[in-house]
Amino acid sequence: MTYALAIHGGAGTIDKSKMSPQLEKEYIKGLEDAIYAGEKILKNNGSAIDAVCAAVCVLEDHPLFNAGRGAVFTSNGTHEMDAALMDGKDQNVGAVAGAFGPKNPILLARKVMEETDHAFIIGDTLNDIANSHNLVIKPKEYFFTQQRWDALQETLKLKQEGKVSDDPAVRHGTVGAVALDEKGNVAAATSTGGMTGKLPGRVGDSPVIGGGTFASNQTCAVSATGYGEIFMRYTAAADVSSRMKFLNEDVQTAATHIVMEELLPNDGTGGLIAVDIYGNISMPFNSSGMYRASVSSKSDLVVAIF
Repeated sequence: MTYALAIHGGAGTIDKSKMSPQLEKEYIKGLEDAIYAGEKILKNNGSAIDAVCAAVCVLEDHPLFNAGRGAVFTSNGTHEMDAALMDGKDQNVGAVAGAFGPKNPILLARKVMEETDHAFIIGDTLNDIANSHNLVIKPKEYFFTQQRWDALQETLKLKQEGKVSDDPAVRHGTVGAVALDEKGNVAAATSTGGMTGKLPGRVGDSPVIGGGTFASNQTCAVSATGYGEIFMRYTAAADVSSRMKFLNEDVQTAATHIVMEELLPNDGTGGLIAVDIYGNISMPFNSSGMYRASVSSKSDLVVAIF
């Protein structure tokens, strides 16, 4: 049997000219920590679900990535976080939107999947679920980062001037993981703070099953990152699986087609990660870069940004 794991920390947010050696080192370290956390579970015959949750939790805890602690601000200066988890074994799902307080939104999504009769929950009920299952809750100060606050102020200033930022970081930023375990099961997890300066209540593709997250033991697991409105409209994650299932495409062909031929011509900048049921990994993107890493029982660790 084989295992495989891929992670991403967002696509399209990277300007190489502004990437100092120290900052690049910090991003690489964050990606390495996340991939090692997931791989440790898979190496010990753990489940794909456990592996993707472990990897995403590390990224949610890192202030440089737009999820959990590093989540961007809404136009009101608040945080609203989205996350989704999907098990390819039975296509069971858990998704949350507009969450604030739980340290790790992906674990909240898992509680929705495993402890409720529902697939997707929003609103005040989320904190009730978090509290009833002893998830760690953090105060608003924990989620404040100066970098994200400054980005919000710039976005609001441009809006007042009737302008829109040409920095893709404003509408990009997600973390995710996909895995295949040694029992042959795949899983996908995606978590995000959303879009800088978004309207309160806005939900992107990350928690939308088929948009930014999908997994099926018939084909593959997918986690996307990019301009969420476009990824939802083109059901990006599910269509990778559909092309494999109905056109008999391999995961690399299917994933690349969606990113380059479906999304890019329609302003869908970003990328995705995918792993098929044989342990093959694809990580295409159509932007300036994508924070990403992968490893499997048959391939060495790859960590890259550009």
